[in-house]
Amino acid sequence: MQTFGSYIRERREALTAEDKTMSLRQVAMRIGVEPAFLSKVERDLTPPPSEAKVIALAEALGENPDMLLAMAGKVSSDLLQIIQKRPQLFAELLRQLKQQPDHAILNIVRQVTDGDW
Repeated sequence: MQTFGSYIRERREALTAEDKTMSLRQVAMRIGVEPAFLSKVERDLTPPPSEAKVIALAEALGENPDMLLAMAGKVSSDLLQIIQKRPQLFAELLRQLKQQPDHAILNIVRQVTDGDW
């Protein structure tokens, strides 16, 4: 699996090829970090930034925040609060879903979303 830093660098450089405002310096300014820090993150010399910075980075790069948080080894605070309210129930649910193919999980999500379950 690709590291958080290498994925960020790859996505930013791909966007830079189309839009020169996606340089390391400009993206760093957009998310409120020093360019040197973002460079170290991209080279995997330092751990991924805080949840807020990862979310800002996702927005700047047009990426899914939950995906980038997972790549960074983090869980969004809203999901953490949900899990903390019923830890045993969600732990069991996730362990059961671990064995299921994606289409089965998507089917469950649709049923819950539609209220048809």
